[in-house]
Amino acid sequence: MNTWFECKVKYVKIGTDGKEKMVSENYLIDAVSFTEAESRINKELEPYISGEFTVTNIKMANFSELVPSENGDRWFKCKVAFITLDEEKGIEKRSNTYMLVQANNVKDAYEFLQKALSDTVSDYEIPAIQESPLMDVFTYFEDELENKIKRQKLNPAEDSDEAEFEAQQDDE
Repeated sequence: MNTWFECKVKYVKIGTDGKEKMVSENYLIDAVSFTEAESRINKELEPYISGEFTVTNIKMANFSELVPSENGDRWFKCKVAFITLDEEKGIEKRSNTYMLVQANNVKDAYEFLQKALSDTVSDYEIPAIQESPLMDVFTYFEDELENKIKRQKLNPAEDSDEAEFEAQQDDE
């Protein structure tokens, strides 16, 4: 399970009119602690922000799952209520969770979320979808994938040896 941290970053941005303006933007990052979240957000944003920037706030986010989409340009916070039946009391219980869906608009977010939940055996409702202020999301997987690609380019034999070793382990 991922632990998500929402980081608020403040920096000077040059607008389309050429004027400098101080802005605060929110980013979501996968990390194991607040310290790692701050370190990772600094590393992730350094290539994209010219000049100095400050991480002004870090808080834990309560997203249970991400639903990314190549076509989406915004992130939507979706409240999903899973419905279970308490057989002893004979009443329905709702447990709410929040999912983050990447889409172009609310309609697309709803459709992507429906598709992501299509194989769920529990009954559910989607009581709320709202656009989130998040500019981008950084996950561990992207970092691991990028590092693996870099390793393959630098030393292709190393990864083939590693794959051969893993195949031998699977055979045993």
